[in-house]
Amino acid sequence: MLGNLGKNLTKTMKKLAGMSIIDEEVVKEVIKEIQRALIQADVNIQLVFKLSKSIEDRALKEEPSKGITPKEHIITIMYEELVNLLGKKTVEVEIETKPYKILLLGLQGSGKTTTVTKLAKYLLKKGFKPAIVCTDTWRPAAYEQLVQLTQDINVPLYGDPTNKNALDLAEKGIDKFRKQGIILIDTAGRHKEEKELLDEMEQLTQVIEPDEAMLVIDGTIGQQAREQALAFSKATKVGSIIVTKLDGSAKGGGALSAVSEIGAPIKFIGTGERIDDIEAFDPERFISRLLGMGDIKSLIEKAEEIAEEDISVDAMDAMLSGKFTLKDMSSQFEMMGKMGPMQQVINMLPGMGKLPKNASQITEEKINRYKIIMNSMTEHELEHPEIIKQSRVKRISRGAGMRNEDVKELLKYYNVTKKAIKGFGRRKMGGPLGQMMRQMMR
Repeated sequence: MLGNLGKNLTKTMKKLAGMSIIDEEVVKEVIKEIQRALIQADVNIQLVFKLSKSIEDRALKEEPSKGITPKEHIITIMYEELVNLLGKKTVEVEIETKPYKILLLGLQGSGKTTTVTKLAKYLLKKGFKPAIVCTDTWRPAAYEQLVQLTQDINVPLYGDPTNKNALDLAEKGIDKFRKQGIILIDTAGRHKEEKELLDEMEQLTQVIEPDEAMLVIDGTIGQQAREQALAFSKATKVGSIIVTKLDGSAKGGGALSAVSEIGAPIKFIGTGERIDDIEAFDPERFISRLLGMGDIKSLIEKAEEIAEEDISVDAMDAMLSGKFTLKDMSSQFEMMGKMGPMQQVINMLPGMGKLPKNASQITEEKINRYKIIMNSMTEHELEHPEIIKQSRVKRISRGAGMRNEDVKELLKYYNVTKKAIKGFGRRKMGGPLGQMMRQMMR
């Protein structure tokens, strides 16, 4: 997420951790590296200087709390100031009336239609009863796209591709879904220079009287996000923002920091192409993940969506303690497969950025190969992998139709990962980083 920003900031933290003396010269050097990382992520340069000045002033003037080293003190300050930059706290969707009407706005190509479906699925999992109204009469096949997307998640949809009156579609759709808990209204993509479409948006706002207008912003446009957000806010009151396409975007930092300046909170972010790749924006969790501290709370929440709560929490505890067997790892592979792309899951684990390259970049193809190998093992071998020596390797590889080297690769992956995760388990984390992680687990 956010291209190289996380890697660069984590690199700065590692460099800081390796220094024996923390003085003014070291602080200034760290500040320069933070500035460089943020500017490369397309964050506004004035904002970068304001942020770095605040970090420098606090690092040089504030006394570390009792029991916290100067290094940990600077890392904590860096964490807190980055969180403040992105809005300080999570802003939840508060359903005050029924039906609660949410109007989704955005530029054409921002991912608005896909996002409205992702948001519907998210709200569905939270226990709400969402419905979608399509008022996009400009883009060909907009309604057909929504038909296909909503069929997969079983969310009711209203639209009429033969009706070219967006106001009429909105009125009929709202009337049809009055008994639903939430109505999401998808609109035609607009450009800040397209007066006709902006006029239509103002008229839609008057007809719909939305409880909330959510602006969908493409994270790849960087600092331009601020200008776009301001243009939309002049036409209608923007209550909140969804930033899409943050997976791998080098300009995501620019978009996040830019829209955070306009006053409307960022409520959701899009993190991938899958229907489940949307999450409530939590600045603390986001920065923790960005700095390589992990996001155990999100990981457990994802696990709880696909398993009973006690089972999923136990599985995460086993991962973090390092006390897990090949059998446990096999079941965790199954669970992770349902939770999304493997790299996203791995990034939620604290310290996983320090894993060897072959461990942190495990592919779905490798996982499938590992599963086949483990299926060729006995129950005793799965529970006691330390007994697997050369003779057992040969038998397992023959049974799986694999090479001996493949079995050894699996065992190496298992041992390296077990050792690394145990080292970064939350029970062993001390100082401010450990406090942050324990706070996230509450």
